[in-house]
Amino acid sequence: MAGHLNHVVIGASAAGLSAACAILKTTPRARVRVVSEEKDAPYFRPMIPFIISGKKGSSDVKMVGQGPYVQEGFELFTNTRVTRVDAGQKRVITDSGQIVSYDRLLIASGGKPYLPPEIEGVDVEGVYALRTLSQARAAAKRSSNVTHAVMLGGGLLNLKAAFSLLEKGLEVTLVVYSPEILSQLMEPEDAVMIRNALEQAGLKIMTGCSARKIVDGSKGVCSVVLDDNREIACEMVFIGKGVRPCVDFLGDSGIEIDSGVVVDRYTKSSMNDIFAAGDVAVTFDPITGERIVTGLWTNAAEMGTCAGKNMAGCPTAYSGTFGVMNATQVAGLPFVSMGVVHPGNNEHEIHKNISDTSYRKLVFSKDGNYLLGLVMIGDIKNAGLYRFIMREQRNIRFLKEKIIGQSLTSADVMYG
Repeated sequence: MAGHLNHVVIGASAAGLSAACAILKTTPRARVRVVSEEKDAPYFRPMIPFIISGKKGSSDVKMVGQGPYVQEGFELFTNTRVTRVDAGQKRVITDSGQIVSYDRLLIASGGKPYLPPEIEGVDVEGVYALRTLSQARAAAKRSSNVTHAVMLGGGLLNLKAAFSLLEKGLEVTLVVYSPEILSQLMEPEDAVMIRNALEQAGLKIMTGCSARKIVDGSKGVCSVVLDDNREIACEMVFIGKGVRPCVDFLGDSGIEIDSGVVVDRYTKSSMNDIFAAGDVAVTFDPITGERIVTGLWTNAAEMGTCAGKNMAGCPTAYSGTFGVMNATQVAGLPFVSMGVVHPGNNEHEIHKNISDTSYRKLVFSKDGNYLLGLVMIGDIKNAGLYRFIMREQRNIRFLKEKIIGQSLTSADVMYG
């Protein structure tokens, strides 16, 4: 019976814990063992920039006592790294040589920060790729004794970390290779309002350039040398150049890998009884149909829940996720970016609404019958409804004017 199956989950973040919850909820008598490489108990990763500012402590972001922790049948192993998956014998091997057998396995090992090989000195003391709680604690400690930090990369996590450092009184310089910040989430003209808010908060932004070298001084980082040989004196460097799926330990497993673990619509990998979810999984974009890897916490949690149900014997299709999907707040400005956000003018119908306090771009199909993407800044009303419409690929021919006029209601979506 599925209720007696032995489930093993590699990874204790959004996808892994959501899967564990779903398994135990679906089959209460199941056994779920979660293996985590980190020393810390699981925590809410999107909150770790607040560790730097001091607004949150480690205990504030940890998830102990929530979710599956209080359920019978759940076991958590921290500070334990899986080094190999033996799919033939249905077991995983850890760095201590421990062998853990499974009936069904979930790979939710997440992603690891990408450290560009062309940048010299990424291992210097005072350089952080902000991905873990331990890194956030170390960065918080160092930031209390320095005056200037340089952020390499204009992505969301770096912007949040930069704002936390500004709140502590540091001088912060953001170095971005792209023409504008948040280039993966929006076009340059879309980002102007957020950039202005960041600059008003004191952030110095340098676009169109990149780092060549991080210089090591007597106390760690002392400067960053740019590709045009300009040098910025600093005592901290944050590298935010994205993440790559953690699949190194799967080399001889026989599991199909294409950047990440390839899964079908039921989150199953190419090997029997092995599933994958979250940042490590290659899923699909419901709008484009393309294979994608996405690193958003909410997507990982949703996909993990789906995987857990499938592992427990309750077939549940995953509806995919947008290649671009984020909803958060930066410099006091809420914003949402999802779907097609870099449209071709001749391939899509685009509508914009701009005011002093908000920015809105809607991207429709060329025939105008489908909402394919959007960027909303300042006022994010109805973002949830738009996400539903896009994900369901709803024909919005008769709702389009209400969407453009910002008068859409949930009743319109349900019955329109």
